[in-house]
Amino acid sequence: MRHRFLPLVMMLLLAAAVQAQPSTTEVATVASVDVDRYAGKWYEVARFPTWFQTKCAGDVSADYRKLDDGSLEVVNRCRKADNTFEQAVGQAVIVDPASNAKLKVRFVPAWLSWLPRVWGNYWIIALAPDYSYSVVGDPSREFLWLLARTPTLPEPVYQQAVQQAAKQGFDVTKLVKTQQRLPANVLKASAEVGKQ
Repeated sequence: MRHRFLPLVMMLLLAAAVQAQPSTTEVATVASVDVDRYAGKWYEVARFPTWFQTKCAGDVSADYRKLDDGSLEVVNRCRKADNTFEQAVGQAVIVDPASNAKLKVRFVPAWLSWLPRVWGNYWIIALAPDYSYSVVGDPSREFLWLLARTPTLPEPVYQQAVQQAAKQGFDVTKLVKTQQRLPANVLKASAEVGKQ
């Protein structure tokens, strides 16, 4: 009886092994980003766990403001476990002006910006046509964020964003949804996104 299940077990193990193989293709960004449309407030819907966000218990958001020199001011904010908020102000610079989809971001003081390891990759790998959600990763596939203009996304839209990351070789099983404890009127507006 147990030998009947051996082929099934072998197929499942083989499928898992193939899925676990790292992707050999390069991460691709979207073809074009309108920086003026991309600027503004984004809510973190899900992310890969990162050492620099361990203090963030929820209500994670990012505000991008275009500066006169073409770079962006970045203000990241999150709620900690003790219900206080932490904020980090940084800078993003566009490193691929042909698409505006590859940026480098830093959160250290400007006088340390000459150090190469203070800059992190911020690649926009998927973007909704109406700029309602964005998927941001890096070429190593170690980092991944799903961002939206609203605190949550309807499940079909969320799954669509997740699949776009999976097609790029990201291990989407590592994604953790971000807890957003926001007023009901904001959450209601979020639900309307999927109906448009």
